[in-house]
Amino acid sequence: MQKKRVRVTISGRVQGVFFRAYTRDAALAEGGIAGWVRNLADGRVEAVFEGDEDKVARMIEWCREGSPFGRVDRVDVQEEVYRGDLESFDIRYGR
Repeated sequence: MQKKRVRVTISGRVQGVFFRAYTRDAALAEGGIAGWVRNLADGRVEAVFEGDEDKVARMIEWCREGSPFGRVDRVDVQEEVYRGDLESFDIRYGR
C-alpha cells in the first residue's frame, strides 16, 4: 500500500465545536493514521495526516463533514512528501 502525507486546512465554524477532538477520534478509529490537528489564529483548523493512501483519503473525506456541532465551508488539501516521522495522532495547542 502506498503511503501518503497531506496538510489540510478546514474553514467554517470549526473552532469551539470540538472539531480537534472529533478529528483525533476519527484518526484513531481509522487506525494507522499519524499526525496532528490544531486551531489556527484566523479561525481555521489545520491537520496533517500520514498513513496508507486509502486511510488518508478517508480522513480528508471525514474533514468535509467534520464535527456534528460545526459547519465545514471549505477544505484545502496540500500533498506533502511522506516522511514517516509521526508515530501517533495528537491535538496540538497554541497557534
